[in-house]
Amino acid sequence: MPGITREEVAHLGRLARLELSGEELDHFAGQLDDIIGAVARVSEVAGEDVPPTSHPLPLTNVMRPDTVRPSLTAQQALSGAPAQEQQRFKVPQILGED
Repeated sequence: MPGITREEVAHLGRLARLELSGEELDHFAGQLDDIIGAVARVSEVAGEDVPPTSHPLPLTNVMRPDTVRPSLTAQQALSGAPAQEQQRFKVPQILGED
C-alpha cells in the first residue's frame, strides 16, 4: 500500500483551509500513513462472524420507570421567583422578539 504523499496532505490542508509548511506536510504525511495503517490492521482482525457493535458490552436502560407522584403546584413553584407573569417565571428579554 503506497504511503500518503505530501501532495495529498497539501490537498487535505487546502480543503480544511489550513496553511501548512513543508515541515508540517512531511510530519502529517507520516502521521496519516500511520493512522491508515492502524485502521487497516483493525479491518484485518474483524471477521465476517463478528457483528459490528458500538460498545463492547451490552447496554441496558438504567432509568427508573415513570410514576406519577405529588409535585409542587404552580403557585408553590413560583413562590420564590423574583418576577412572575401568567403563572410563569418572568425573565428579561434577550432576543429582541415579542
